[in-house]
Amino acid sequence: MATMAELTRSYTRLADDEVEHLQALINDWGILSDFCFADLLLYAKVDECEAEIDRFVVLGQVRPTTSQTLYREDLVGRVIDEEERPLVARAWRLGEIVEVETTVSSPGERARLQCIPVKHRDRQVAIMTRESAPTVGRRTGELERVYVQTFDRFARMIVAGDFPFEVTDPLPLEAPRVGDGVMLLDEGARVEYASPNAISSLHKMGMYSNTEGMRLDELGVDAPGIARALATRLPVSEEIEAPDVILAFRCLPLLDRHRVTGAVLLVRDVSELRRRDRLLVTMDATIREVHHRVKNNLQTISSLLRLQSRREPPGNGRTALEEAERRIRSIALIHEILSRETGDSVDLNEIVVQLVRVAEEGVFSNETAVRFRVQGDGGILPADVATPLGVVLTELLTNAAEHAFPPGWSQPEGAHVQVALSNDGTELRVRVHDNGIGWPPGFDIATTPSLGLSIARSLVVTQLNGTLDASNDHGAVSELRIPIAS
Repeated sequence: MATMAELTRSYTRLADDEVEHLQALINDWGILSDFCFADLLLYAKVDECEAEIDRFVVLGQVRPTTSQTLYREDLVGRVIDEEERPLVARAWRLGEIVEVETTVSSPGERARLQCIPVKHRDRQVAIMTRESAPTVGRRTGELERVYVQTFDRFARMIVAGDFPFEVTDPLPLEAPRVGDGVMLLDEGARVEYASPNAISSLHKMGMYSNTEGMRLDELGVDAPGIARALATRLPVSEEIEAPDVILAFRCLPLLDRHRVTGAVLLVRDVSELRRRDRLLVTMDATIREVHHRVKNNLQTISSLLRLQSRREPPGNGRTALEEAERRIRSIALIHEILSRETGDSVDLNEIVVQLVRVAEEGVFSNETAVRFRVQGDGGILPADVATPLGVVLTELLTNAAEHAFPPGWSQPEGAHVQVALSNDGTELRVRVHDNGIGWPPGFDIATTPSLGLSIARSLVVTQLNGTLDASNDHGAVSELRIPIAS
C-alpha cells in the first residue's frame, strides 16, 4: 500500500509543509474518531488541469475503537469522483463544514456524512469526512453527547487551521485514548465533565469528591502540565504518581478563533505498565551484576593461573597453564562487555577488537611484529553465542600470531593477520587470514593434534552448530560459519 507522502506526490501538488500538516492530522486523529464514534477519511483533490469533474484521492482512513466501523475494506489510495462523493466536492468548493444523511455507495447503506475542510495557514488542503451509521430511533446518553460535542469543537479547529497543533509533544505508545478516560475542562481548568473511566482513575488515587466545577489541584492532583497546555496552546503529556497508582495525562487545549476555551484531558492508569518497566530495569541490572561478578571471578582465576605459571620452569606444564589462563581471560572479557550492556547481547566487533588486543600482547615480546586488522561488521550476538565464539577466536588469533611467522621468516610487507566479519542475518562468517607460512601439507583441522584448534573445532560444532575450515591462500586461512537465523 502506498504511503500518504507517495499518494500526495502522485496525485497532488501539495507543498511539503502542507503534507506534514496532513501527516500530523493522521498521526493524532485516532482520538477524533473515538470522540465521534465514526470512521474518518481524508481526501485530497487530484491535480488535473483539464478534468471535467473533480476527483479526490483517499490519503488516510481510521476506524473508531469506541464503536463499529462502517467500512471493512481499506480505502486508502482509492480515487473517487464528485459523482460518487458529491458532498466532498461541495465542501471543497464552499470551504465550510457540510453535513447530510446519504447512501454511501461502497457499503451500500445509509450513513451520516460530515465533510470538514482541512486548512493550513489559511489555505484549504484536504477534506476530512466523518462517516457513521445514522442514529435515528436511538436515544443518546450524556457521554455520547459530550463526546460528539467535543469532536465538533475539534472540527472547527481543523477548519480554522488550529488542529493538528503545529508543535506537539512526542506521543508515547501507552498514551491515553478516549476509551481510557476523558475529562473536559473549561478555560479556567475547571472540570465540566468526567467520564466514568476517568472518575474510576481518580478514585484509585483516593479522590472521591465531586469533580464537577473543581480544578484538579483543588482535588489534590498536582498536574502542572494542564496550566502549561492552556498557556502555550499546545498539547502536554505527563504522568502523576501516587502511592498505589500512576496516571498518565494528555492535555489537548480547545481553541475557538485561536483563543483557548478549554481543554480535553485524557487519563489512563499505567500502574501495571510502569511496574513491568521497573521490573525489567531491575532484572536487567541484576543480569549485568551477575556478568560483573562472573568476570571478577574469572579474572581472579586467571590471576592465580598466571602466578602459578610463573613459578613453573619453562616447559609443557608452564605452557599449558599460560594457555588455560588466556582462554579464561577471553571468557572474562566477554562477561565484562556484557556487564556494561543493557541487554543480554553483545556487539561482535567490540569483542574482536578486545581479543585482537590480547593476541597483540601475546606477541609483543616476539622478534616479529605482527599487525592485526579487523574489517566488516559481525552484528549483535546473544551471550550464549558470543561466549564460545570468543574462545574460538582467541585460539585462531593466538595460533596465527604464534605459529604463522617462525624465526627467520620475512616478507616485504611485514607480518599481518586480517579478521574479516560478515553477518547477513542468517549466517555469521568469520575469516582469519595471515600472510605467514600457511598450514603444513596434508593438514586437516578435524584430526589435528593441536589442543587449541581441537577446542576451537569442538566448540564450533557442538555449541555453535557451525563449521570451521582451514585452507591456504598465500598464508593460512581459517573460516568460521555459524547459522544465526532465529
